[in-house]
Amino acid sequence: GNGYGDREREMFQEFARRVYQCTLCGRCAEVCPTHIDMHSLWLDLRQRMVRAGLAPEVLGRVRDILVAKHNISDLPNDTRLMWSEGLDSIPENLENKKGARVLYFVGCVGSFFPMAQGVPRSIVQIMQTAGIDFTTLGGDEWCCGFPLLGAGMKDEAVEMARHNIAKVKELGAETLVATCPSCYHVWKHEYERLTGERPDFEILHSTELLQQLIEADALPLQADVLVTYHDPCDLGRNSGIYEAPRRVLQAIPGLTLVEMALNHEDSLCCGGGGNLEMVDSGLVKDIRRRKLQLALDTGAPTIVSACQQCKRTITAAARAEKTRLRVLDITELVWQAVENGMR
Repeated sequence: GNGYGDREREMFQEFARRVYQCTLCGRCAEVCPTHIDMHSLWLDLRQRMVRAGLAPEVLGRVRDILVAKHNISDLPNDTRLMWSEGLDSIPENLENKKGARVLYFVGCVGSFFPMAQGVPRSIVQIMQTAGIDFTTLGGDEWCCGFPLLGAGMKDEAVEMARHNIAKVKELGAETLVATCPSCYHVWKHEYERLTGERPDFEILHSTELLQQLIEADALPLQADVLVTYHDPCDLGRNSGIYEAPRRVLQAIPGLTLVEMALNHEDSLCCGGGGNLEMVDSGLVKDIRRRKLQLALDTGAPTIVSACQQCKRTITAAARAEKTRLRVLDITELVWQAVENGMR
């Protein structure tokens, strides 16, 4: 009924498929000589694809899950704190403590995916060791909206943003900390644009908090490890945080950091972003293999990232290629160093 023939429709669908193959990693904007804001351009294109009914069907299913369950895993949202069952002791004020200074926004991946649950466990134990008064939203935390934004479904993302801002305000936290760079990015750079409301609390990525704690000498640290560091796209290129994680690593006695051939703004994406895993898992495998090779070329037995999704993707690559590369999130590495330092 729109006047397009089968050939045109096929062309539009192929164009849409290519639009959704982007991981939104931001590398194109770094090399663009005319400084075009490619990120906004891609998101706008995807919003148009959704309006035209050309978005991949799988993303419609993801939207339905997010709207119904408020998380990407399709599990009941009141099980968001199941990762805490792996702690030696569950903190009393883990959920919805009014007046806690720090609100830890866990994110869907850290909450629900077993491979990533060491990340929330590590940051919580680090905060306990440093004597930080913190809490989480528990089952009141909704997905940050990043998968919806990335899919071109802005209206549904606005609903998530409004809910999350209201819940954090109710508790009156001074600082929000996110371990997930995508959660951090939307809180810091998208929520105000989406809702017209400026969050009246500080927003930090966990690497910034770790840097503050280490500089304040609040953590005993000791390691004996050679690592390379992977810059997550949503933390590095898309949010401009390159130095905090490196300062954290360099401050750990006994840790040696060796950089990959491509790092900082030139870092290669791991393939885990932009909803690509849902749309084209074969392409993810190709991208993650290239990232893995860069890490292996350094000779470091451990690769550290600051993103639980990167941890999942690079771990999958290391297993697929049968390499012995150890993949850790920076919170897990710091917690191990704290445990060593306390011995």
